[in-house]
Amino acid sequence: MADETKDTPTTAAQESDARAREVSDDFAVREHTTASGLTYTTTTGRLVLRREETKDGKADGFKPKAEIFIVAYTKQDAEPDRPVTFAFNGGPGSASVWLHLGLLGPRLVDSGDVGAMTPAPFDLVDNPDSLLESSDLVLIDPVNTGFSRVVEGETADEFHAFVQDRDLVAEVIRLWTTRNNRWLSPKYLVGESYGTLRAVAVAGRLFDAYGMAVNGLGLISTVLNMSTLRFFPGSDLPYALHLPTYAAIAHHHGRHGGRELSDVLREAEEFASRDFGYALTQGSRLSPAEYDDVVARLHAITTLDEGFIRRTDLRWAYHEFAAELLRGQGLAVGRIDGRFAARPENQQASDSFDDPSMRAITGPYSAAMNHYVRAELGYENDLPYEILTARVQPWSYRTFEGAPVDVSGVLERLLVHNPTLRVHVDYGYHDGATPHFAAEYVWAHMNLDDTARARFTHHYHEAGHMMYLNPVARTAQLRALAAFVTEGRAVG
Repeated sequence: MADETKDTPTTAAQESDARAREVSDDFAVREHTTASGLTYTTTTGRLVLRREETKDGKADGFKPKAEIFIVAYTKQDAEPDRPVTFAFNGGPGSASVWLHLGLLGPRLVDSGDVGAMTPAPFDLVDNPDSLLESSDLVLIDPVNTGFSRVVEGETADEFHAFVQDRDLVAEVIRLWTTRNNRWLSPKYLVGESYGTLRAVAVAGRLFDAYGMAVNGLGLISTVLNMSTLRFFPGSDLPYALHLPTYAAIAHHHGRHGGRELSDVLREAEEFASRDFGYALTQGSRLSPAEYDDVVARLHAITTLDEGFIRRTDLRWAYHEFAAELLRGQGLAVGRIDGRFAARPENQQASDSFDDPSMRAITGPYSAAMNHYVRAELGYENDLPYEILTARVQPWSYRTFEGAPVDVSGVLERLLVHNPTLRVHVDYGYHDGATPHFAAEYVWAHMNLDDTARARFTHHYHEAGHMMYLNPVARTAQLRALAAFVTEGRAVG
């Protein structure tokens, strides 16, 4: 009688281990040449991040946790000291598409600008001032943005938190640097919005965990201390710090006659930092005459109706300003970019969360990225490319429980530990999301000596949060960034 053979049952753990072994990087590599003659390689796809784990005190393998989408641009035959710039946007929940195709990369979205937006189906154009001319680039999309996802069986919520996100992005940078033998290259981090907070935190993590010192931080539309931006009862600071932005946006929409923007800003900043700041701290202790004077001056600076100013008791959040400024014209202004205005869905609403600026630019950036990644970079993936997603919410700041979300202290420490670290800062006067005066407040309150402060460069633009929508601002911004990443080093 023949022997009978029986299949050995496969356990769930064995199936999980088998799937883990199958997860691998999926990069598409292509060669390109810019109009200037620079030849470069693009490496596009998902980098598998693994984590050493233990079980019952014993090593339990190097297991995949997430697949992180990156696009790397590297110049062919570059000198060893060619800089490399790692860039990401913020949100949380934003992919890097905005910095990628709006500013840094060799190709740009043909989106147009306020008042002259490009109609669908949109297009891509060459970027004559791309930072690639001066530095290699690595664009990074955190978990659940772009094509980045956790691997099968893992939980995405783990990475929707300040510390875990910081550590993940730092690990991507460490791994890419190691695999590409770039430890001796000058390294820069460029972040936008929440990405500025992330950039400082990641720089701290790279230094503390791996001993990697970055050469510079590019902070675009900066927020390092969220208490300067968040409106909530008992905190008067954000109301004063937003005032110059309100004035600038009113000026853009013709509400200050023929005055120069610089004059309007000077008046708003002086009032915000002195009399208005004082008035907010006094509350009901202001005399009727003092209160009336503050109302009149706020009206002159913001052009908002005095009745609105009184009804809000001198305090209004940005979304209320967005609904109120052009209410008489049946329009609401944008938050990301206050230069934009459009008819709101509800003209009687007391606030506007429907941002005309995001409504205007999301289509061009989405179309361009979905085309570019496949047609020009050669990468295929059926997942939706998540440009700006709520899938990362709620975002956890439990590290800061009971305290402001603030990384300015990390930057202080980095500037002490790394005496050659430099910081490039870009501001948009019409940025309602991260007002320039709020960022300036943070710098003024950092414990730095004059030598450290001299390592900052500040660049102001008549534009919004994504100041590169304005072609004039984009050119100035890129030329300043090119000088920033090449200072003191040869360019390959």
